[in-house]
Amino acid sequence: MLLVQFKRADGARQVGILGDAGEIAVLDQVATTYELAQRAIAAGKGLVALADELRGTQSEAFSAVAGSGRLLAPLDHPDSAHCLVSGTGLTHLGSADARDAMHQKVAGDVAALTDSMKMFRMGLENGKPAAGQVGAQPEWFYKGDGSIVRASGADLSMPAFSQDGGEEPEVAALYVIGADGTPHRLGFALGNEFSDHITERHNYLWLAHSKLRQCSVGPALRVGELPEQVSGTSRVLDRDGQVRWSKPFLSGEANMSHTLANLEHHHFKYPLFRQPGDVHIHFFGTATLSFADGISVLPGETFEIEAPGFGPALSNRLAIDASPESTTTRIHAL
Repeated sequence: MLLVQFKRADGARQVGILGDAGEIAVLDQVATTYELAQRAIAAGKGLVALADELRGTQSEAFSAVAGSGRLLAPLDHPDSAHCLVSGTGLTHLGSADARDAMHQKVAGDVAALTDSMKMFRMGLENGKPAAGQVGAQPEWFYKGDGSIVRASGADLSMPAFSQDGGEEPEVAALYVIGADGTPHRLGFALGNEFSDHITERHNYLWLAHSKLRQCSVGPALRVGELPEQVSGTSRVLDRDGQVRWSKPFLSGEANMSHTLANLEHHHFKYPLFRQPGDVHIHFFGTATLSFADGISVLPGETFEIEAPGFGPALSNRLAIDASPESTTTRIHAL
């Protein structure tokens, strides 16, 4: 099942089930995915069962919603400060060639490896522990709160001080924390974990800075488990809409050095991340970047990410935030 959040023409919010023919069956009694999830948790029901139960008679064409800029991210929180956006890195094996090269890099003396290669090697050796056991913890990063999340069709805006604005085609998992502190995974969505790769490359200790950027998720939430094998395509379109760069990307546990369960454990093991009512959007990493192929994306160009089974493509144009606050921060002492 694919769920989509959007606004009606009058601005009211709605959530619905996206069908194969491109029609969104609007749900009754709930206006957001968050409300739907809270109801499901309280009633002890699965999200699919409750969504089917609340399926109404109204419908909208996805093309009309997307074309009029009314799409929303597939999950958000009424208070954006209670949505945490985070992720893990060095989790994906990449293509067969990249995988073989990576194995050769990490096969030597551990002391001679960079910290990144040591982290990757830890995942290879113990990222997929037996059920009920805890494996190696991955690299973890914070991106921001819900204010940074953009819907498909919206611009991804990089600050004026950024040195680069590049895509990272990933799968993100979406969670709501129950009243008793239990994390509930609603499902998965395509994500663009937009980052500043030049800043990161300059010094890896600036990774945290490079991640503090906007991101996009959607347009649909895929309810249920993640397939073992996810094969998608990431593209950069020029200002005329022509494909400037394109490359397949792989995800799912068959292409990862960690299990999802291990990655989830190492995120939610912190009580800080189990606050009742909070929303979490957690990116699982990638092995495909246009930046790695020497592409510098220009303002006005568009990122496009798609994968079978996740609904329509996630599409966002690159823009620059030219506001004064993006160049000089003024602090007022009280």
